[in-house]
Amino acid sequence: MAPPLEITRTEHTASALRALSAKCSDAAQVRRMLALALVMEGRPRTEAAVQNGMDRQTLRDWVHRYNEAGIEGLKSRKSPGREALLTPEQMAELRDLVIKGPDPATHKVVRWRCVDLAAEIKCRWQVEVHESTIGKWLHALGLRRLQPRPVNPKKDAAGETAFKKTSPLWRARRSRAARLQPR
Repeated sequence: MAPPLEITRTEHTASALRALSAKCSDAAQVRRMLALALVMEGRPRTEAAVQNGMDRQTLRDWVHRYNEAGIEGLKSRKSPGREALLTPEQMAELRDLVIKGPDPATHKVVRWRCVDLAAEIKCRWQVEVHESTIGKWLHALGLRRLQPRPVNPKKDAAGETAFKKTSPLWRARRSRAARLQPR
């Protein structure tokens, strides 16, 4: 027979743990608190663990965490996750790069696509990421993938205005729009 579990914290009784579990929103923490309440009442470790859907050893580990950290020790912890591939400075530089836009002579593109940004990141920082990751980074930076249509670098603005003034098609479209406006 296993030695009884010893709960060294005395600030909560079994009924106090049950009352706290009723106010808790973390289901896993509630199960742990109820299992500890059973142990405090003197129930065997195996019975307390089975009633709360865990193994006897797992309950023992939770008792140790409760003894060390109290109720806060019973909360589910979020794992820290993977380390960031780019530093905050590099992310700020990436944001500036996207806002500035590509240089057609240097980058050979007239607008940034995710695949182009992935290639640029690989060149600058030797970090290889998928284009879907680029989309997630742009979203995190407060940017959107949608961009205005690219403008031809050889566009003649003066020629376009002259065409609009002299073209019969343009004049017909303008006069039609004027007729349709409410007065």
